[in-house]
Formats: sequence, C-alpha cells, structure tokens
Amino acid sequence: MGVTFKIFNKLYNIFTSLLMYFYCGIINVKLESRVLFKGICSIQKAKSARIEIGKNTVLNSNNYGYHLNMFAKCKLLADRPNALIKIGDNCRIHATCIHAFNEIIIGNRVLIAANTQIIDGNGHQLSMHDPENRIHTTDNGKPIQIGDDVWIGTNVLILGGVTIGKGAVIAANTLVNKDVLSHTLVGGNPMTLLKDYSK
Repeated sequence: MGVTFKIFNKLYNIFTSLLMYFYCGIINVKLESRVLFKGICSIQKAKSARIEIGKNTVLNSNNYGYHLNMFAKCKLLADRPNALIKIGDNCRIHATCIHAFNEIIIGNRVLIAANTQIIDGNGHQLSMHDPENRIHTTDNGKPIQIGDDVWIGTNVLILGGVTIGKGAVIAANTLVNKDVLSHTLVGGNPMTLLKDYSK
C-alpha cells in the first residue's frame, strides 16, 4: 500500500509540474508560490491579456472528495486585449467560470463554491435599434471587484460592474447584479439583504 501511494504521489507531482509549465510557459499565466490545481483547469487568454494567481490558492476541478457535484472544471478566460483576471492569496475556487472582458479582481482568502459563474460583460450589446445585427456586436464589460474574505455559495451568478465588500457571504443560487456591502449576507433572485453583520 505504501509503495503504491509513493508511486502515485511521484506521478502526481510530475503531472502537476508539467501542468505548471504549461500554464506558465505556454499560456503565460503568472503564478505565485504553492498554487495548486486539482485536476485540469481550462485557461485561455488573449495575447495581451493577463491572468495572475496568488500564493497558496487552490483551483479545484476534481469531484473526488468535494461535497458538491461539479458540472464542469474551473475555467479562466481573459478573452480581450488588456483584460485582467487577478486572484489573491489563499483562495479556494471550485469548478467556477471566471470570464473577463475587462477586469475581474478577487481578493485574498476568498471561498467560491462549485458551479459559480463570474462574468464582467454580456456577450453582445442589446442593439434594440438593430436586433438583426446583435450577433455581430461585442460588449466591453464592466469591472468586478470581490473583496477579501468573501464566501460565495454554489450556483451563484455575478455580473459586471459589481463590487462585493470584505467578508460578505453570497447564498447559493443568488444573482449578484448590484453591489454587496461588507460583512453582509445576501441571497436570492432578485438579490436581497438577508442580514447585516456590520452593526
């Protein structure tokens, strides 16, 4: 049993090293020390876009040992020139899509449960004056800021132009389309304040 585990551990370390080389060397992602990928994360970016991941952060795309069922792996997509995805230190991110047209900044010690979607823009403009042309339009996005120590529940959707304050908790299945104050608990669709812990 011990020999089998040691062999598995060595193979896993080799796999992780190759994965880090691929992310850093091929895709040019900036990784601080001790970033851990559990399973293969989908990372894509435009040539001049930036993706930065802080130290001790975990991106988990592996259902094994996780308490929820993950519908897909972690996905980081910075798909416009100069787009930025920046994730702080000591974060835990599970099976989440983070899609930046513009800028998504995630603070330190942020917990994000599985199947969350964080996207700072619409795929297209509304084009109500010319809906036939909507398919040919693009949106520039509005920055998202997620403060330190935020806890985001499963199946949350966070839209562009939103700031989530330090220590806030977002309940499962919430649509976040407006700012969230620090140290508050919010939930629902439409999102409502459930409790203010700052007082």
